Amino acid sequence: GEALLGLSQSSGSYIKKQQQDIMGFLTVNKIDFEECDIVTSEDNRKWMRENVPEDFRPTTGVPLPPQIFNEEQYCGNYEAFFDAREEHAVYAFLGLTAPLGSKRQSAVATLTKCPPLH
Repeated sequence: GEALLGLSQSSGSYIKKQQQDIMGFLTVNKIDFEECDIVTSEDNRKWMRENVPEDFRPTTGVPLPPQIFNEEQYCGNYEAFFDAREEHAVYAFLGLTAPLGSKRQSAVATLTKCPPLH
């Protein structure tokens, strides 16, 4: 499976640190992911705006990165990821099955790529 990470390559250090934290965790745990830069791609921005639930969207503009998805299914932002990691529930948070021998909670899903770019 593959996670989808909406991020910004040109954002401030606070957001960059959050993005690196998530990518580091995914890499260490061998969870495939794809970065989708929402600054350079209008398509990615539009897709993210449409796929982040209304309750989590700002009144104007695009939700602040990083935002995490499983296909079109919204998983959450950095705070939600951080909480899930603290509770050893990242696999459930991502909608993935935890690897055998893992103490983590499990859920089943597959993760795919960014929306097609035109």
